Amino acid sequence: MSDFGEVLNRLWPDGDRKIPGLRAGMIASASEVFARHGIGTPLVVAHVMAQISHECGAGRDVVENLNYTAARMMQVWPSRFRTLQSAAPYAHNPPALAAKVYNGRMGNAPGSADGWNFRGRGACQTTGRDGYARLAKATGLDLVRRPDLVNDPRHFLACGVADFVACGCLPYAKADDVTGVTRRLNGGTIGLSQRKAWLAKWKAALGEAPVVVVASPPLAPELPEPEPAQAPGSAQQPSRLGNLIAALAAAFRRS
Repeated sequence: MSDFGEVLNRLWPDGDRKIPGLRAGMIASASEVFARHGIGTPLVVAHVMAQISHECGAGRDVVENLNYTAARMMQVWPSRFRTLQSAAPYAHNPPALAAKVYNGRMGNAPGSADGWNFRGRGACQTTGRDGYARLAKATGLDLVRRPDLVNDPRHFLACGVADFVACGCLPYAKADDVTGVTRRLNGGTIGLSQRKAWLAKWKAALGEAPVVVVASPPLAPELPEPEPAQAPGSAQQPSRLGNLIAALAAAFRRS
């Protein structure tokens, strides 16, 4: 048998660099996530993890980097930036660039902050309001209102596998067709050679025996959502904690 956790820690040595506890969260959720989607063979696990490993740089590239020079923007988006002059206002200005290249498509509203709020994140670099909404429906997480949840260690693997399945990758993974998997997940074959290299690593590490997940210590429970921020100049509303403290103080005064 191959231990998923041991293999993940070995192939992702810097996996916690950007998100502390990322690998532990993935290991803790792996059994339930794989079972939910009927992923039970080393071949399919290898395909899933090869794609995730490439998409998020083995945990090192978990949020899309939109900090570009004008010259680089012309290379990445040649139809949008035909001259250095047209690209200059967006150079080293990630929110403005996100609005320019992402708003008005993928469900992002024109003239909004959607392009930035729904930039690529997570195991499969989910992008666009529609992408987050689709993933929210698949996972039950409120990703439209809280898009950073895709990078929560507890949900990182669940979101990545749900994206993989929703894109129709499973039949191609079962057929060991890495090109087909890549086309379904990526929409093309960008990074195909690197994806093949990751697949070879995961296949070699997992072998052909059943994949097991050795139980890891539970992560700390999720923190409650923060209280809504008060608008400048508005009256401060008491928090739930403040109400509790006030009630306890009143009880002590009466005793």
